[in-house]
Amino acid sequence: MKVLIIGGGGREHALAWACARSERVAEVLVAPGNAGTAAEPRTRNVEVDALDVAALLQLARHERPALTIVGPEAPLVAGVVDLFESAGLRCFGPRQRNAQLEGSKAFAKEFLQRHGIATAAWRRFTAATYDAGWVSAQRAPLVVKASGLAAGKGVIIAASTQEADAAARAMFAGRFGEAGGQIVIEEYLPGEELSFIVMADGEHVLPLASSQDHKRLLDGDAGPNTGGMGAYSPAPVLTDALQARILREIIAPTIAGLAAEGMPYTGFLYAGLMIGPDGVPRVLEFNCRLGDPETQPLLARLRTDLTVLCEAALERRLHEVRAEWDERCALGVVLAAAGYPDAVRTGDAIEGLEQAARLPGKLFHAATRRAADGRVLTSGGRVLCAVGLGAGVAEAQGEAYALAASVHFAGEQYRRDIGHRALARASTQRPPRAPITASR
Repeated sequence: MKVLIIGGGGREHALAWACARSERVAEVLVAPGNAGTAAEPRTRNVEVDALDVAALLQLARHERPALTIVGPEAPLVAGVVDLFESAGLRCFGPRQRNAQLEGSKAFAKEFLQRHGIATAAWRRFTAATYDAGWVSAQRAPLVVKASGLAAGKGVIIAASTQEADAAARAMFAGRFGEAGGQIVIEEYLPGEELSFIVMADGEHVLPLASSQDHKRLLDGDAGPNTGGMGAYSPAPVLTDALQARILREIIAPTIAGLAAEGMPYTGFLYAGLMIGPDGVPRVLEFNCRLGDPETQPLLARLRTDLTVLCEAALERRLHEVRAEWDERCALGVVLAAAGYPDAVRTGDAIEGLEQAARLPGKLFHAATRRAADGRVLTSGGRVLCAVGLGAGVAEAQGEAYALAASVHFAGEQYRRDIGHRALARASTQRPPRAPITASR
């Protein structure tokens, strides 16, 4: 079979790599891909932008892939799945109406409220309805979010009401473009974050292995929020009892609620959760696709053929399949460009890629391109993700950081403490086994 992956980042490199490992797959096309996907066996980049849904449909009609998997959120929000389905093409991802869960934080908050799913208290505003007096009357810290798509960077944690007011006004002034035309201001939830990702077929869900990412730029969870500076799997915070509670109180009512509203959900569903000191899981956000950088360590552990799971979901029989996982831990470290997450410098040459290819682990490319002279250059904010595997978090961390240290580019920045929460728990809690069964 032929598979098409839409997107060109680290998540899409991991998706293409996973699909190309399948004995069923003859070729993987990646639109547009990056320098890493171009070098994978049985993988071919196609120069079609991931946001050009009309050109993607034309490409699919020409190449006739048996399966298309959508990586990033923007083409989902633009309706690429609806377009492919109307042409009789199999495309794994949620339809446009479902993708509003990520495309509009206000929509997601209203949905959670309608269905009684735990989340932070919140208010939404536009520039015309903004109430600075309400903000000043709240208790800090506050979380200010651009409601639209902002590439994972549209969230400001304000330590004071003055900072929250400034963040809101900056969003209305265009800091995140159209994404900040409407904002959500919500209470700050203390606790530990957890990425809980499932595959859904409209009725059944298949939980993927647990994972946890690091959003802040700097060691010790300091600095600005980013799209993610690293992740690991499994996440020790997820016990069997907590997983059962999340499925019961969050995932099941979400899938049932969408179906009841005439929007049965098929695709990856990512619930970004905060596990409070009281043990209650609350929804921070929904994403309508796999996380990045969670995908890289997750797929490094996946032993089941990903194309089989996607086809089962498209045929509404997820309850008939199982996902098997490597028992080892996987940990990924993001190498970011100079200036990230703000004014990013691009065009720096990446050295050491040949050496990295000889080391244990896997180096996934994200914002990379190959120049005419053969050099691989940086082309965006998050450039690479170095993934290591190990019997425990410390061993996986060591392999990942050895891989990260083998490559270099001017201005590179990466955290040195990815996995610190898991290491802190290691002495008191053994990482749970990954979930392997589908749940209704």
